[in-house]
Amino acid sequence: MKNLQLIGLFLVVAGSFLPLVRIPIIGNWNYWKVDNTLAVAVWGFSLLMLVFILIDKTKFVRIIAFLMILLFVFTIVAIKLKSLDYFSFLPFKSWQSTFAGIVKLSWGWFIEFLGVALILISSIKNIESQRHKDLHN
Repeated sequence: MKNLQLIGLFLVVAGSFLPLVRIPIIGNWNYWKVDNTLAVAVWGFSLLMLVFILIDKTKFVRIIAFLMILLFVFTIVAIKLKSLDYFSFLPFKSWQSTFAGIVKLSWGWFIEFLGVALILISSIKNIESQRHKDLHN
């Protein structure tokens, strides 16, 4: 199961370079263009998760995976709120929401969440196999 966790971790790290936000005229933004601090947090969690995967601490891997999911959700909410804030100079709320709606989430989020889901699924299977081994010993 360690291999699946490492593949999931690779997907998360690679996903930070993939397009996460599509802004017309400006183009696609990855985690590093959205916010450097959040990108460093993703990489910090990834490094911590790599250590926990290598020393086989499944419980900590799951905790870090849940923290990454929370970080991804926080980033998506922050992107949506920031896009509303960018157009706050417009006089009508309907115009603000219309122009904020042109900022779209891109396909990179699928890779990010797929990586974390793969880590979680393989860590749950790892715990079940360890329990099964403990029962038979």
